[in-house]
Amino acid sequence: MTTATASKSNGRKRAPARKQDAQATKEPTAAIEHPTATVLIIGAGFAGLGAAIRLQQQGVRDIVILERAEEVGGTWRDNQYPGAACDIPSNLYSFSFAQNPDWSRSFSGSREILAYIQGMVKQFNLRQYIRFGKNVSDMAWDDQSGTWKATTDAGEVFSGRTAVMAQGPLSNASFPAISGLEDYQGHKIHSARWDHDYDFKGKKVAVIGTGASAIQIIPELVKEARHLTVFQRTPAWVMPRPDFETPDWNKSLFRKLPMSQSALRKALYLIHESMALAVIWNSPLTRLAERIGRWHLRTQVKDRWLRRQLMPDYRIGCKRILVSNDYYPALQQPNCKLITWPIDRLSAQGVRTVEGVEHQFDCIVFATGFDVSNAGTPFPVRGLEGRLLGETWQRGAQAYKSINVAGYPNLFFTFGPNSGPGHNSALVYMESQIDYIVQSVRAIQSLGLKALDVREQVQADYNRDIQQRLAKTNWNSGCKSWYLTKDGFNATMYPGFATQYANQMKELVLKDYRLIKAD
Repeated sequence: MTTATASKSNGRKRAPARKQDAQATKEPTAAIEHPTATVLIIGAGFAGLGAAIRLQQQGVRDIVILERAEEVGGTWRDNQYPGAACDIPSNLYSFSFAQNPDWSRSFSGSREILAYIQGMVKQFNLRQYIRFGKNVSDMAWDDQSGTWKATTDAGEVFSGRTAVMAQGPLSNASFPAISGLEDYQGHKIHSARWDHDYDFKGKKVAVIGTGASAIQIIPELVKEARHLTVFQRTPAWVMPRPDFETPDWNKSLFRKLPMSQSALRKALYLIHESMALAVIWNSPLTRLAERIGRWHLRTQVKDRWLRRQLMPDYRIGCKRILVSNDYYPALQQPNCKLITWPIDRLSAQGVRTVEGVEHQFDCIVFATGFDVSNAGTPFPVRGLEGRLLGETWQRGAQAYKSINVAGYPNLFFTFGPNSGPGHNSALVYMESQIDYIVQSVRAIQSLGLKALDVREQVQADYNRDIQQRLAKTNWNSGCKSWYLTKDGFNATMYPGFATQYANQMKELVLKDYRLIKAD
């Protein structure tokens, strides 16, 4: 998110600018070029910071991290809405090389996760690498120098022999394309840009969306708002959340005996791996998971009509599975109402649904997700001969092992195409990607390479196999989700176990790449 600051007048009138000064301001400012780094990283969230830690541990310290905001944290910095938390256990949603023995709960809130990220920055002395307030607007490969050049919207140019795209797939919040969005005269809040100064007490509030953010926001808002209306487009599978406070003896054990925490992490990993059999593929475990979801709905919602409205009509796993113990109870509070009629448009006073009813609100909360880069990039990326990555990915993003794209040498992605997990911790996948990137950077250095560029045929063969495997998964079973492009191409998810993904990332196979020696 680009941040801008506005200067305020001190109250005195300013003298008119002299003619020569006015002319001087019209002259273009020369771009500021910074020295070339070994590794240029875009983004100071989990992925960017994790990459810097592992590079540093392998002796690579010539690193520059460009962060558009004024603080680290990525999505956990931006998503500070009421009730924000992770739906993966804390001991698994953390790096294995930077474990935290002091998690307060089984599933930590966003503020605690942000504090963990900030703690890593301090522990590994990462702030020295970070350039805050640097919003990248363009990235281009310079074949002559064998470097990537990132230009910021302020005109600064940062160069790197290698570049890591670590800005994350859920970094750009977006309002939905609803007619009349600009007509609404009440207060608008996006879940990823929360207005902490707004007072919900005594207000009529709407929440549009019933996804992962919404089911955390709704139980909190229903406690404050005079009346809360929830607009649901598609019901989700909601599973119970085994969330418990961590006792002090447990924290003390982890501090004194770190291997006990590693053992718990391994157990949690294996439990989540087993969930792949229910979530990714249609199996007897899929039916078992659906029975648990129906049981959770039946035990928490007594009204038959409301249960019918909340019951998904698609296979579990096709869309993101949600976990919550308080979402269903919140919908049944006296001051809460669920509306399943599709939204026609926004009006000056509220929301008009397709049957012609206008619902008036003081505030509308949009829990409607992000601009997911499954068919493009957040800014232009230019590779060999000026080719644009957005055009290369016009029909759906593809990469080799989700990391490299042919024609874009020395460029590495974290959470690139088809690396999304449906059942396990995102950070498990991320660690595999980071270690692969470190291997690649070290190979470029040790072999004296100008460019490491994956072969087009190798990339094509890899993606043909991925798409064939995806066709047999629950994600491609017919429902619409943000995992798919508009024409149904799945550029997001990995069709297998996290263990399979990690195994393919263990070794950098140089024959899969074109190796171009430095002059």
